[in-house]
Amino acid sequence: QVRLVESGGGSVQAGGSLRLSCTASDYSAKTACLAWFRQAPGKSREGIATIYSKTGTTRYADSVKGRFAISLDNAKTTVYLDMNSLTPEDTALYSCAARTGTICTLSSGTYDYWGQGTQVTVSS
Repeated sequence: QVRLVESGGGSVQAGGSLRLSCTASDYSAKTACLAWFRQAPGKSREGIATIYSKTGTTRYADSVKGRFAISLDNAKTTVYLDMNSLTPEDTALYSCAARTGTICTLSSGTYDYWGQGTQVTVSS
C-alpha cells in the first residue's frame, strides 16, 4: 500500500517561508511524477508544482512560479516544496500526490496516490 505523508505545515506571517516534505513509502519513484496540490476553503484544488523523478524536470502554476520550488531527495522517496514570499492567498491545505508515468501534469485527476495534507496558514 503506497503511503504519502506530508509534514512541515504551520502558521507564518506574510513574506515568510516554509518547507513542506512528503515522504513516500512502498513506492518506487524511479519513473514517476510527484506533485503538490493545494485547496483553500471554498476553492477547488489547485495543482501548483510537479517534478518528474527521472530527469528532475519541474513545472509550476503561474500563481507560485518564482516563489515556490519543488525538489526530490537523492533516494527519490521524499519530495519537498520550498515556499518563499508567502502571502495570505497561499493559505490552504497542501497535499502531495504521485503517479507512475512520464507526463507530469498539474491536473489532480491524473494522480493515483495522495497524502492527507498539511495545513499552511499565512497571516497578514
